[in-house]
Amino acid sequence: MKKNNNSKVKTNRKLVVFLCTGNSCRSQIAEGFARHLGKNKLDVYSAGLSPSGINPLAIEVMREAGIDISHQSSDALSQELINDADLIVTLCGDARDNCSLVGQKAEHLHWPLSDPARAEGTPEEIKQIFREVRDEMY
Repeated sequence: MKKNNNSKVKTNRKLVVFLCTGNSCRSQIAEGFARHLGKNKLDVYSAGLSPSGINPLAIEVMREAGIDISHQSSDALSQELINDADLIVTLCGDARDNCSLVGQKAEHLHWPLSDPARAEGTPEEIKQIFREVRDEMY
């Protein structure tokens, strides 16, 4: 097995990368679901153009769904991860528009989801928006 610049282990399984700007909410939730559902059939990672750490509410709403993402890390996208990926899923327009994926072997899908980190309201209203984004993914 080989490690790439993100200290991820490369295996012979298909590599799926979820990409957004901050790698704090949407991509972390997507990584958690894909790891849970793909169980040893896929290598799954998330990355960001400007990683900002995992949002505690993302961890909390995934825990409510029975999935622990607290061990995941908020990582910067590396060229090696792009090169190794079989599928790259961008979750925001910024990632889609500002990440050069042209010419790479990876299939690219765009799944535009609203950013729960930008939610406004009471703490419970904000948490509900995180739940809505989580539920839209599942």
